[in-house]
Amino acid sequence: MRNSSQVILALDFSDMASTVEMINLTKEHIGIYKLGLEFYLAHGKSGVKEIRSRFTDIEIFLDLKLHDIPNTVAGACRSVADMNPKFLTVHASGGSKMISAASSTLPKVEITAVTILTSLDQEQMIAMGLSENIESLTLSLAKNAVNSGARAIVSSPQEVSLLRKHLGEKVTLITPGVRPSGAERDDQERIMTPRQAIEAGADFVVIGRPITKASDPKQAADAITASLR
Repeated sequence: MRNSSQVILALDFSDMASTVEMINLTKEHIGIYKLGLEFYLAHGKSGVKEIRSRFTDIEIFLDLKLHDIPNTVAGACRSVADMNPKFLTVHASGGSKMISAASSTLPKVEITAVTILTSLDQEQMIAMGLSENIESLTLSLAKNAVNSGARAIVSSPQEVSLLRKHLGEKVTLITPGVRPSGAERDDQERIMTPRQAIEAGADFVVIGRPITKASDPKQAADAITASLR
């Protein structure tokens, strides 16, 4: 049951002890864990390898959101190859050559293109000079990323049904910005419940604080994963 879970748990900790504890508390229900900048900048490759050696039956979503010139991104991909993540994120806005460099360097990894951050809304996009509506820009970024070799896309749940319609069933769609009913929005602007996101076409939902900050993370993980069955 754990390996079929559609929840990716975001481990946004900078210390190893909290990270290990949270995996121990939730691994009965969750099989994929997201390690992002907070963890990676504190522990680097050795930290990811330690997690891998402690927990041999989980998968790693390595959320580094690479965004640089193609040659630099290819080098970064070579640097993380021995960690063998299931997913590795890059920014879709990095363009075709950058995404192609990542996907050709790590053909066995699902290069995962992040479209528009779920903390952004239309007003903030306009303030940055991006007048195109979020839906159409997300679709353009996703199409370009997939055509350049990305095998997975990260978007807000509000764009998932549009992406599924245009990208088909082979592309893995992952959505953060999900919150169980009654949970705090935190810094997310465009949200849905986990069930709504899956019904809209997502393959996986990324959840962090509703589980990691819960008084009983194991029970929270159980309840959220059960709601998706």
